Amino acid sequence: MKNVAGRTRIFGIRSLGVCIPMLISCCLTCAQSTDEVHVLSGNSPKSLPSGAEILPGQPLHISVDVVLVPVTVSDDKNHPVTTLKKQDFALFEENKPQEIRYFSTEESPLSVAILLDVSKSMTDKIDAERAAIVEFFNNANPDDEYFAITFSDRPRELVSSTQSIDELQRKFVTIVPGGPTAMLDAVYLALSKLRSARYERKAIVIFSDGGDNASRYTLREVKSLVQESDVQIYAIGLFDTFLLSPLAEKLGKMWLSEITDTTGGRTVTVDHRTKLPEAAAEISHELRNQYILGYRPEVASGNKWRRIKVLATQANSERRLHTYYRKGYLPAGKAQSQNKNPL
Repeated sequence: MKNVAGRTRIFGIRSLGVCIPMLISCCLTCAQSTDEVHVLSGNSPKSLPSGAEILPGQPLHISVDVVLVPVTVSDDKNHPVTTLKKQDFALFEENKPQEIRYFSTEESPLSVAILLDVSKSMTDKIDAERAAIVEFFNNANPDDEYFAITFSDRPRELVSSTQSIDELQRKFVTIVPGGPTAMLDAVYLALSKLRSARYERKAIVIFSDGGDNASRYTLREVKSLVQESDVQIYAIGLFDTFLLSPLAEKLGKMWLSEITDTTGGRTVTVDHRTKLPEAAAEISHELRNQYILGYRPEVASGNKWRRIKVLATQANSERRLHTYYRKGYLPAGKAQSQNKNPL
């Protein structure tokens, strides 16, 4: 959020992708005594903390700076871990330990942009891609909002905004794969569409066999945009075709990972088309099983990138846990010039 009347600031919210109900609950919690933190349930607390005021037609004003970090956790078999407690996490900013003042596992609706690769290399995998979409939606929240973009030589908007999987499926079944791959342009278009999304929590899910040979945007440009966005990006990479050379396959995996890891998402790769629906279900489930960690940073202003590190361990367990989260934020944020149109 921006400064309100030059008095208050809550930063790291849009850039770290947290919904407004969680934000209000977190801010009310953090504004209490630092000796004991209570997570308030519901969105209508009985009383407001000192320093907060609600004016007709105005946003909530709270005198506190807080950073909220969505985190997903998986084990060595890539299965989501959803039973962790606050004490199982350690959070650092610029390598300095931070007190976790807010902790939540509450699920809230998402606005999701689905990016579907329909280039020539997907010709013999299009049926598996369609099956994967079905599995993704089978594990979704019925209140979620969806956008769909296909991409080959350029990105094309398939579904603008819907909560109906049937509408997306009807249109996707008519697509005939062909042409080169403009994946980066599709990511740019999705980011643009999500700016007007219904929900604060936003995500992009890419279905592709990787690589890019037709985009106007470069990997560096897209990475810069996604780094400062409030969108988590996941990708499912399918690499089982002889059409891809070893170099093209390696670059495809690298490009997908560089984009997703920047946002706190991740790339799941499969080596056979039959595994694509299972991977889609896994990502859909993971999107809806996130932990939210909140802390007050020592540095509350400036435009220097602040690095974040999150570790997770589980008491009395020997299994290794992997954490996925946005690796930092800009306290003040900065606007990006956007003078190209990928369409």
